[in-house]
Amino acid sequence: MDRADSPSGARRRGPAPEYSLARIADAAVALADAEGLGAVTMRAVAADLGTGPASLYRYVGNRDELVEAMIDRVHGELDHRGVPSGDWRADMLALARGNRVLYLRHPWLLDTVESATHSGPNAIAYLERALGALSVVDADPTAKFEAIGVLNALVVMLTRSETATASDAATALLHARFAEAAADGAHPHLAAALTDRSPDQTPEDRFERIVLRVLDGLIAPRA
Repeated sequence: MDRADSPSGARRRGPAPEYSLARIADAAVALADAEGLGAVTMRAVAADLGTGPASLYRYVGNRDELVEAMIDRVHGELDHRGVPSGDWRADMLALARGNRVLYLRHPWLLDTVESATHSGPNAIAYLERALGALSVVDADPTAKFEAIGVLNALVVMLTRSETATASDAATALLHARFAEAAADGAHPHLAAALTDRSPDQTPEDRFERIVLRVLDGLIAPRA
């Protein structure tokens, strides 16, 4: 039997499967969510889609472009449409909350902060929404861009801290060392801080408190 008439030959002669950048990005996101960003390769994503790597190059030129598509795809999970409320602190806090949710839902995003541009359509929509929120503040445009950049970095830092997995033993040892240092009489400021420390808060409460304090320090109306 001729190979062209065989079942495998028929499959090869049939129409090539059609994909889209969104479908490819979704497959890559699912892989990164399950196994981490390091598991995302053109070959691995193609295998999950049931095709070969060459099929993906019609949509993305290389892995870096694939990662950029993944980033913008997950940022599309947030809806930045609508009109700002007029309360810039509340609006900026809402944006920060949304980014925190994305980082917790897709921890591999934290690994892209330094290496990717985050300049896709959904990232631009986020920037537009943030500038819209700050439009009611009489501050220099440069200060607004700086505030957005610092806010983004702060969310990354706080979320990384939140997702860090210190062991119970390591945490107990740290607390014991602090208590020992506070009791030796040589560290009065540490002793006072530990004595007057506020009760433990939820990660969400701590996140919001820090974000609002930083925003208040960054955005000051022009004199």
